[in-house]
Amino acid sequence: MLLLALLSCIGVAQERKPDTYEAGDRAQSFYVELGGPGFISANYDFRFQQTRNSWGARAGIGYFAVEGERFLTVPVQLNYLLGKNGNYFEMGAGASYVNNSYTQLYWDANDEWRRDRQANSQIMGSLTFGYRKQPIDGGFNFRAGLSPIFYKENFIPYLPYLSFGYSF
Repeated sequence: MLLLALLSCIGVAQERKPDTYEAGDRAQSFYVELGGPGFISANYDFRFQQTRNSWGARAGIGYFAVEGERFLTVPVQLNYLLGKNGNYFEMGAGASYVNNSYTQLYWDANDEWRRDRQANSQIMGSLTFGYRKQPIDGGFNFRAGLSPIFYKENFIPYLPYLSFGYSF
């Protein structure tokens, strides 16, 4: 009798197994992100499968200038959306190419004032942990969270991001 009750509970538990993927057209999004791995960037995001959640990727390009310094960024990440009905927890990992150019002022060997344009490039690793509101039928999307970045010997654990865009 006990064995029969146990087997029926196992059968019920197996019948109620939730579907981890939200069926539907493959989710795609375009958004502008402030903060995060692109600092200020425009991004395209898509799912690999015909689902609204699960595994996907993003790629973007960003540019901004502050007091004569110019930054060009290219963030690329793999990400996973966990959740349903347009509300998702987003986890991601990737890298960003960052090119920084600036003007360097100095005295040369002839005691003359010189101005040179300098540039350097680097690759920064990035993670993403946050909330994503992405409507099932498309429309306005919203993302917010933290994106730790690491480069050379530095680590910034609490870099926030906020994005707004359109899902289709």
